[in-house]
Amino acid sequence: MRGKCIEEFEVGQVDESRARTITETDVVQFSWISGDVNPMHTDAVHSAKSPLGQRIAHGALGLSVATGLSASLGYLDGTAVAALGIDEWKFIKPILFNDTIRLRATVVAVRPTSKPDRGVLVRRMDLLNQHDDVVQTGLMTTMVLTIAGREAMKNKP
Repeated sequence: MRGKCIEEFEVGQVDESRARTITETDVVQFSWISGDVNPMHTDAVHSAKSPLGQRIAHGALGLSVATGLSASLGYLDGTAVAALGIDEWKFIKPILFNDTIRLRATVVAVRPTSKPDRGVLVRRMDLLNQHDDVVQTGLMTTMVLTIAGREAMKNKP
């Protein structure tokens, strides 16, 4: 396990992920996986007449990519127990085709639980585009092993 335990996070800690370009292929595949074939995502002629003048990525695609970019940070590999919630998620600006986005994760709360093997981590997740504009933001809460919990897992047969 290379992930951090709850005691190893500090409020105010900021980490940034690698960047990822959102392509037309991403949007088309997400449309079919999700069943959301709204013409703002799938119809170039329709969306050209819209106030934005072009197709945009699904908001939920941005949120999904944010979870993947969070995982790419690696600091919860093997120590995350469960996702507990996504709160206050806001879609601030559209994600356009060929936007390159990255995640800025800021630790806002770290607390133990009543069980000695786990704690709760709350992070402000800001999804930024190539212009450093926040396009989506919200709080992600994750249950994370304590150091004692990680040691107990290592010792299990």
